[in-house]
Amino acid sequence: MPSLFTLTIPDVVVVSGAASGLGLELCQLLAGSGVTTIGIDRDQGSPQLEGSKHYRHVQGDVSKQEVWLEAVKLVRSYKPVSIGLATCAAILEVGDVLDTTEEHWTKAFRINVFGTVLGIQSVLPAMLEIGCGSIVTVASVDATFAEQQLAAYCASKGAVRQLARTIALDHARHGIRVNVLSPGPMLAGLFKRHMDSAADRDRFIATRANRQPYGRILSVEEVATAAVFLLSSQSSAFNGAELIADGGLTTGFDFRTGEEGASIK
Repeated sequence: MPSLFTLTIPDVVVVSGAASGLGLELCQLLAGSGVTTIGIDRDQGSPQLEGSKHYRHVQGDVSKQEVWLEAVKLVRSYKPVSIGLATCAAILEVGDVLDTTEEHWTKAFRINVFGTVLGIQSVLPAMLEIGCGSIVTVASVDATFAEQQLAAYCASKGAVRQLARTIALDHARHGIRVNVLSPGPMLAGLFKRHMDSAADRDRFIATRANRQPYGRILSVEEVATAAVFLLSSQSSAFNGAELIADGGLTTGFDFRTGEEGASIK
């Protein structure tokens, strides 16, 4: 198959949630392509990135400013002419509005929303100094389409979506682009943990896969590739946009009868 063009990625990209799921996959794609990648996660760096000369890991909580400042110090040490940021770190609290305790509400917003805010607040000044930057905030299809038993998660991802759009408007004339990546279910990270916690895992997977127009759940690499595109200069027409990477899940209502997959003809 012919290749039309090569994506131009920022010199240095900071990725939160770098030890697992989408964040890890994105770090592997970037560092594996020679992009200087700085990963942030509360856990240690993944063994899959050990030995990479293009990857640096900062271990810490994304809701702590000192963690982000350490990452920014690394960014500046490379003297980049372009900088990228992808905020992938998130947690998922299961429960309706009554079941979700104040502690769980606070934790969801501290990591999912405030962690994103701190990341942008910390990295944006370095972007403004050089006059360009590309930011990808990872939300979810649940930012728009509500899901049962995920009150705190849906609310926090909705906040991330609107935060990104506001920053995109505020800083577009300074050479900064901010876009939202909203994944659907994928076989990694939060969804995988959600899947593994199901009482009947096989039935859960079969039901979710049947809802997908493809008849399967997306791989994490498919979604990470979308993030790479938004980081690249080839996506310059995108600013304040939301790229929904869900394999068509939210395109329309599926009238097939659930698990049987029978079609109405």
